[in-house]
Amino acid sequence: MSYKSIFNKELFSGKNIIVTGGGSGIGRCIAHELSSLGSYIILIGRNKEKLKKVMKEIKSSNGNASYYVCDIREEEKVQQCTKEIFDQFKVIYGLVNNAGGQFPSPAEYISQKGFETVVRTNLVGGFLFSREVFNQGMIKTGGNIVNITADMWNGMPGMSHSGAARSGMNNLTKTLAYEWGYAGVRVNSVAPGYIASSGLDTYDDGIIKEIIPKLKKIVPLKRMGTEAEVSAAVCFLLSEAAAYINGICIQVDGGSPLGSNFWPLKETKKHEPFDGFHLSKLPDALDGKL
Repeated sequence: MSYKSIFNKELFSGKNIIVTGGGSGIGRCIAHELSSLGSYIILIGRNKEKLKKVMKEIKSSNGNASYYVCDIREEEKVQQCTKEIFDQFKVIYGLVNNAGGQFPSPAEYISQKGFETVVRTNLVGGFLFSREVFNQGMIKTGGNIVNITADMWNGMPGMSHSGAARSGMNNLTKTLAYEWGYAGVRVNSVAPGYIASSGLDTYDDGIIKEIIPKLKKIVPLKRMGTEAEVSAAVCFLLSEAAAYINGICIQVDGGSPLGSNFWPLKETKKHEPFDGFHLSKLPDALDGKL
């Protein structure tokens, strides 16, 4: 069984693409789809065992991949990791800044350390990797960068640290797109909404666990999204078909930010999900239902 992508199987043939946070969740799915389209995948993350597992999955599907253990929040480590990557691969076609994470908490209970840690993970790390990939290679060869942000358009209650970081990444995307266009580098972003990803199972707070299965009620399409639906947007932005798209954000959220308490949503089952990821598994938090 292999990935069922809608794109041409030769789309990224012979191209090297870095995926940060590729050891689980959305990053794992993106890595699999890009590999199924011919690219060589360079996985980045902090957990060696997770990265090794995904690398083996990709190879068992006749793909090619390797991994580097790196904490993207540490500048010197990012510089060294990027140097090793370019020493080995010479040219990098694409970078997917997917690594991220946060914890639920009302703003008044978040410490400075907790706030800064989430910002470093979701914003600073992406900046560092983008800067190094640009300075060490893409400034000469051109390339494509896709940043993964989130549905933070109307604030992010319960996760103010993540909302601030993701908003910053959205603005950084636009700035880098403008500054680096001269070098043949395009920078765009994808903002997932409520996605049925393994990340949902990392929240151990009882209230959050209770809320997760109900999230689809505030989505016009009345369901959660899939990892594959996010990955498809990433693949498009990395492709040559998006050659004149620069500095934009594709929202993969079912229209959830459009909501208003004034206008009630009608129930529907008319929107079938796309799930081309052959290894996808619904998180336990959803009780088996999108």
